[in-house]
Amino acid sequence: MVNTMKITVIGCGRWGSLITWYLSSRKGHDVTLYGLTDAPQMQRFLAERRNDLLTLPDSVALSTNLSECLTPDCETVIISIGAQGLRGLMEELSAYDLSGKTVVLCMKGIEAATGKRLTEVVAEYLPESVGVAVWVGPGHVQEFYAGVPNCMVIDSEDESVKRRLVEAFSGDIIRFYYGTDLIGSEIGAASKNVIGIAAGMLDGAGLSALKGALMARGTREIARLIAAMGGNELSAYGLCHLGDYEATVFSKYSHNRAFGEAFVKGEPYTALAEGYATARALVLLSRTYAVDLPICTVVYRILYEGKDPREELEALFSRALKTEFYV
Repeated sequence: MVNTMKITVIGCGRWGSLITWYLSSRKGHDVTLYGLTDAPQMQRFLAERRNDLLTLPDSVALSTNLSECLTPDCETVIISIGAQGLRGLMEELSAYDLSGKTVVLCMKGIEAATGKRLTEVVAEYLPESVGVAVWVGPGHVQEFYAGVPNCMVIDSEDESVKRRLVEAFSGDIIRFYYGTDLIGSEIGAASKNVIGIAAGMLDGAGLSALKGALMARGTREIARLIAAMGGNELSAYGLCHLGDYEATVFSKYSHNRAFGEAFVKGEPYTALAEGYATARALVLLSRTYAVDLPICTVVYRILYEGKDPREELEALFSRALKTEFYV
């Protein structure tokens, strides 16, 4: 029997609220959800205890005061915010004593300006006594809330942290696997959002039949990058990347896919699509590690350089002929 934890979830968006609901109502943990005072999502939770996707149980505490959330008895701090805002949050958290706590990153991204993995950003601000883990893998809020199960991964360089979290968080709708490659888990999880944007661009350009090829080739190029960075290239074929493609490349709930489609069609899209910033980071990593990332580069060129989407997508298929699994 796993003892319940006292947990603070930082971030009241769709994923942070789902984590809060899951860990409190399905796992029985003592959970506080933290959000900024002026955040519309937090204002609605304070007023109604719900958003457009779910309702939080009465057992969940709501707070807009970090000091109230990061008390000595808080064992685990789960962060679920936009990846590009992580450094700013860590600067704020560095004022608090987090010694002995565990920080779990439930977000998929790479710092765009530096190409750093999110655990690398966190490590710049935390003492060694703080355990750090990532929670990645497929799934959508709407499906989990409806009781549709899925499989996810928790990874950490600290084996004891990893095992404690997997045992405490696994439940009837989320089966957790132990990650074995932190580099691969982070890079794979972040880059699948760029592949999701590419999939949406194919949808918007009337080229949806190419999404099978996109999946195969996208996984291969990310595997090469993971290996070049010192990770295990097989991670790209696991839950953190290829295993998340159904939820990212095809699902109507995928923000990245929807963003890519809207971009090609010239339509506005206001929801957060993490793959936008990640495309910039991956081009930086491509240059740093001298790894060819043709799909990610095309997405970058369309988003940041104003290149014609159809011409860029079609150019992928006129590249020099080579064997399928070239190094």
